[in-house]
Amino acid sequence: MTAWALVGLIVVGTVAGDCLQSFEMKRHGEVRFRGSGLRRLIRTLAVKKCLILSIVCMAISFFAFIKLLSQADLSFAVPASAGSFVLETFVARFILRERVDAKRWLGAALVAGGVALLAV
Repeated sequence: MTAWALVGLIVVGTVAGDCLQSFEMKRHGEVRFRGSGLRRLIRTLAVKKCLILSIVCMAISFFAFIKLLSQADLSFAVPASAGSFVLETFVARFILRERVDAKRWLGAALVAGGVALLAV
């Protein structure tokens, strides 16, 4: 698998995992527990399908990153995988309907520029 294919897998896995986690935690609501309530909270969260799928996506992303590190330098792997921040900004705004301010858009554009420089 090429380095850029692994970067794509990392970015998609991270974004999907974060999006699913955000969706499920917003649906679940505020987390409150006291003492033995921790066990009940873990049982409740363990049956949330989106949360479980989120963990699977993040695991795929992690193992793809480990594979990328075995093929490419760290100075390439970390900045290239930062492309997930750009995609997450779009997902937050257009899928999760979150408010994204101008500073966040500017930051995402700067990250996209940095990833583009890696590609050349």
